[in-house]
Amino acid sequence: MLDGRPCFQVRRDVGANGGYDGGVKTQNQAEIESTPKPTVQLYTDGACSGNPGPGGWAFLLRHPKTGKAIERNGGEKDTTNNRMELSAVIQGLSVLTRPSEVELYSDSQYVLKGLKEWMVGWKRKGWKTASKQPVKNVDLWKQLDELQKEHVIHFNWVRGHNGHPENERVDDLAVEARDEYARL
Repeated sequence: MLDGRPCFQVRRDVGANGGYDGGVKTQNQAEIESTPKPTVQLYTDGACSGNPGPGGWAFLLRHPKTGKAIERNGGEKDTTNNRMELSAVIQGLSVLTRPSEVELYSDSQYVLKGLKEWMVGWKRKGWKTASKQPVKNVDLWKQLDELQKEHVIHFNWVRGHNGHPENERVDDLAVEARDEYARL
């Protein structure tokens, strides 16, 4: 207790799977979460030719109230599809200049379940899986963990290659980047 106020608050958040997915929040974090934030839409995708092989990531970030949007893509010469999917989210969140409410759209269950369900357990186990193996792509998951602390993220799964305009756009951009790295 500090000046009659609690120094932390315990949140009990129940995820879609009915399990506990919250944690201890400092008073500062609770205040940050209660202040109004701009809402943005973040569409992400990754692509890889071979696994490992040349890969590309892409994101489309849109502010729905203003209609302003940013598209970016990039890649690596020798990578995996999962690393590109994670990189797309990292790059998209990194563009944000202040805490935001983010509607994240991805066709990657690996990304969405990792952020929403698995990361809490991995961290509790020292970044180990349920089978006590090191978490793959831990460097990227740790970056996402830090970025996730700054924003309120809502997770939306989109079926890939199913005509969703924004998902198709980021897929095209990720493939474009992948093909660019394949030529290097």
